[in-house]
Order: sequence, then structure tokens, then C-alpha cells
Amino acid sequence: MFNLKNDRYLRAILRKPVDVTPVWMMRQAGRYLPEYKKIRAKFNNFLSLCKNVDIACEITLQPLRRYNLDAAIVFSDILIIPDAMGLGLHFDEKNGPIFLHPITCQADVDRLPVHDPEQELSYVMNTIRMIHKNLKGEVPLLGFSGSPWTLATYMVEGGSSKVFNKIKKLMYSEPIILHKILNKLTENIILYLNAQICAGVQSVMLFDTWGGILNWSAYREFSLYYLHKIIDNLIRTNKGCYIPIVLFTKGGNQWLEDMAEIGCDALGIDWTINIGDARRRVGDKVAIQGNMDPSILYSSPLRIEKEVETILKSFGKGSGHIFNLGHGIHCDTPPENAGIFIESVHKLSRIWH
Repeated sequence: MFNLKNDRYLRAILRKPVDVTPVWMMRQAGRYLPEYKKIRAKFNNFLSLCKNVDIACEITLQPLRRYNLDAAIVFSDILIIPDAMGLGLHFDEKNGPIFLHPITCQADVDRLPVHDPEQELSYVMNTIRMIHKNLKGEVPLLGFSGSPWTLATYMVEGGSSKVFNKIKKLMYSEPIILHKILNKLTENIILYLNAQICAGVQSVMLFDTWGGILNWSAYREFSLYYLHKIIDNLIRTNKGCYIPIVLFTKGGNQWLEDMAEIGCDALGIDWTINIGDARRRVGDKVAIQGNMDPSILYSSPLRIEKEVETILKSFGKGSGHIFNLGHGIHCDTPPENAGIFIESVHKLSRIWH
């Protein structure tokens, strides 16, 4: 175990005893915090924040100054990998991420490089090293990547989508081309996450945000297979310490048993499943991360506490639960409500340990 002042997250993910349930929030660093908005107003685009090492470090640390969180997560974005592969990422204030050079044919796929993350993505590794130094062993630092399938959806669609018709057309009409994309992404993600681990992150998370749009056979072929390959090729110990892996497929609760078999240490779940049912289904194979609806944070302090209590009660006694939202915190969430959520988890979970 890493020499940390607060190692609840790492203990819980390995299902070891903890005093209270650890808690952090997806997208905790960024858009809902007034201190982040002050910084964001000084930059022309979001990507410039990610590429500025000093700023990315500062944004990562901001929520830890405000809240009693049990983990920090690197401030970055899942789409920097395809950006480094030459697709020209641009963030539009109204339409979100847009790729200037989306994949449209076999020739585009052939041009996709496998890159050295210490070169093309050196700003991420330098940010991790700076955060690690500034954290001073307070809490673990989490790294992350998007899944091959999720990154491929943006690369083929050219940005965000509601119907995913381009990627699904490619999947069903020319699956060999899609597999070539996914293989190149898998190679890059393995290199990227291993570089993050060597730079100092103490756990990594795979965000399979769009895995849930697939049917079961397509999920196994185009998402889960590549997730398994990544996990099999990640560095699992660094400086004598074990590196836990979390897998989160949004909308994939129907496949928990299968996800639990591919070697990850924890599964993230969204709010559409009872966490007690999820725990029973996976047994002692993996820990569970989740799963409060982020929209609950719009409500009253009493309602937030009640929801936290309900989830804790559903999970039941013992370790193996990292409390989190079922997806990222909304940008217009009142910061004080996030604080109530975090403190409620610590206060109400003690009786379950």
C-alpha cells in the first residue's frame, strides 16, 4: 500500500477494512467550481487548460482544498489521445468537442499513429508529476483514459452524437475497418496509462462512456474485448505498490458479471441500478464505485443526506464501496451541495464499517 495520510480509497477498492466509505466525484475538478470558472475565463479554449501543466495541476487540487475528498483525479480529457493522433480536436462552446479531421475511410485509419505518450502527451505526464509533488501524500491520485470504443465514436462521428449512426454504420457494414481503429486506440491507451502509472498515479480508471449504446454481442466484440486487452497489458505494481483499475461502462449494468471477469478491481455503476443488487451479482470479485444520480445535488441538504443513506444501506456492511456519482457532476451544481454530499457519506457510513 502506498504511504498516504488517507488511503481509504485504495483500501476500499481492494475490499480491505476502512473506517468510513471513501468518496470522490467524477469531474470533481472543474466546471461547477467558481475558482475553476475564474481560471477558465482567462483562456480561449478548454484544451489550452489541459495542456498548461501549472494550470492543470492547480485545477486538480482545487476541489481538495474545498472538500474532504478521498482521492484526486488528474484534470484532463479523454479526447486528448485522438487529438495526439492528428484528428485536430476543437471544443465548441455550444456543440462540445469537434474533430477537424474525423475518420471517413480506410486511408484515414492507416494514417493513425501509435505515439509515445512521453512525447505527444508529455504535458499530461508532467502534470501528474507536479500534482504528485503538491499532494504530499494526502490522498491517492487517479489517472484515466477513455475506452477504445468510446474514443472511436467521437473519431468517426466527428464529435458528440445522439444517434451514433456513423459509427454503427461502420460497425455493421465494415467491421474490419472499425477493428483496425480499435486496435490502434488500444495500443495507444496501454502506452498512455502505463506512462501515467510510471509518472505517479496510484490507480487508473477506464471510461467506457458509450459502451451502453451497444447490444450484447456488439459490446463483447467492439468494447469488452479491447478493455480486457488493455487491462491485461497494464503495469499492476509500481515502486512495490499495487495499481488498482476501475472500469465504468455507462449504461452497461446488464453486463456486470462479464465486466467483473476481465481483471479490473472495481466496477463503476450508474444510478439506474440498485447498488445492493450490483454487489450481489459480482460477489467478492470486484469492488463497486457509485452510484448517486448527479441531479440529486440540485435538491435540499435533507434530500441529499437521505439519498446517501439509502445507497449506503443498500450496499450494506463491509468494505468494497467507493461512493461516487453515477456520472460526472453537472456544471450548474451548487458547490455547497457537493460539500453536503461528501460530508454525508463520511458521517453516515461509519455505522456500516
